[in-house]
Amino acid sequence: MKRIVVGVDGSEPGDEALREAVHLAKLEGAKLTVVNAWHVPGPAYGNAFALPMTNLREEFESSAKSIVEKSMAAVNGDADSVDIERIVEEGHAAKVLLDAAADADLLVVGCRGHGGFAELLLGSVSHECTRHAHCPVLVVHRHARNGAHA
Repeated sequence: MKRIVVGVDGSEPGDEALREAVHLAKLEGAKLTVVNAWHVPGPAYGNAFALPMTNLREEFESSAKSIVEKSMAAVNGDADSVDIERIVEEGHAAKVLLDAAADADLLVVGCRGHGGFAELLLGSVSHECTRHAHCPVLVVHRHARNGAHA
């Protein structure tokens, strides 16, 4: 395995996916690409003529970069020996992840199940990734390496 792509979004499932991806990258000696997608939601535009759109876009992009750095900090140095690339890109999360994983050996995403029956269902991003990725996709559930299932 040469390259693993993982999606992070600042959530606990995203951080679990990152932990698992770091673990696999270390085992395989693979390069790790950490991806966060961002977009300005439609309602944020409001009265488009009254808002400085450049500043709004810069704020969302800056927030996305901060999410990646906070997620990386959450792995507490476990990734020190891993070659890591960071991608922060505007767009729909599934599309950005699929594009980033076009030549990857594995795509890792978190699952935002809410307990009970909802945990049997995938979130929209993980569902799109499993349907359209050109590589295997690992959907990580909470605490995957601590006894739960991935």
